[in-house]
Amino acid sequence: MRLGVLDVGSNTVHLLVVDAHPGARPLPAHSHKTELRLAELLEDHGAISDAGIDRLIAVIQDALQAAEDKGVEEVLPFATSAVREAANADAVLARVRKETGITLPVMTGDEEARLTFLAARRWFGWSSGKLLVLDIGGGSLEIALGLDEEPDAAASLPLGAGRLTAGWLPGDPPDPTDVRALRRHVRAQIARIVGDFSRRGAPDHVVATSKTFRQLARIAGAARSTEGLYVKRTLSRRALEQWVPKLAAMTVEQRAALPGVSEGRAPQLVAGALVAEAAMDLFGVEELVVCPWALREGVILRRLDHLPVA
Repeated sequence: MRLGVLDVGSNTVHLLVVDAHPGARPLPAHSHKTELRLAELLEDHGAISDAGIDRLIAVIQDALQAAEDKGVEEVLPFATSAVREAANADAVLARVRKETGITLPVMTGDEEARLTFLAARRWFGWSSGKLLVLDIGGGSLEIALGLDEEPDAAASLPLGAGRLTAGWLPGDPPDPTDVRALRRHVRAQIARIVGDFSRRGAPDHVVATSKTFRQLARIAGAARSTEGLYVKRTLSRRALEQWVPKLAAMTVEQRAALPGVSEGRAPQLVAGALVAEAAMDLFGVEELVVCPWALREGVILRRLDHLPVA
């Protein structure tokens, strides 16, 4: 069947269309993506503005039209941290339901971590042993660890690259004092949960998902996306530590000129790099592997698991 996953994230609204059936890997058929940056459309009291809701509804309607055009049989919609933590989340969801006809489930951070972990497990397989999976989104950082398809430990922290950029790094380039303050904040947040994971033993492999990690790996020398999904892409802590001060000293325009960095994500790259560096350091990770599958694929895989086998 042809499935569509509609991901209303903190940075983008992304419709991923796949051809799928139980027992086979989902084959991407179409991608429809709009940068919305909901995390930046919040008012001072934490609510999504009326203009932001209008824009969100228009983007969802466009995505649903694209799904219809591509012959999607079932749309699997969900929203993540930007909607989850908005002060007017219930009102936003009610308007979306009224004006688009879809009910938009809001994932918890724990669900995000677990579904992303499932995608990474299926991609790398059982031979990869105990996995530690890191995912930096626009609004939150998800971490999961385990041997099976369900992680033994999972956590979600409010350390997304978009959220941190909006709240901590107003300058272009950011003020070194602000960068230092954000670095302390990020490390203190991550340090609180490291013990919960460490007591479960060291991972056999460390995996990263998300656009932030892909961009950081690319500027550190990993293969470009045009070389395909199956090329191994890694990011070392040493390379990241060398790049963090360089990125912090650059303007947004200069970052956007780096290989693999999109214009829309360039403003968030410093905050994302600080989170990535802190996570690798505090978890004792020298090198990680970038996984091409993440939350959207996890949603698809979980749906396929509940379909009858023909």
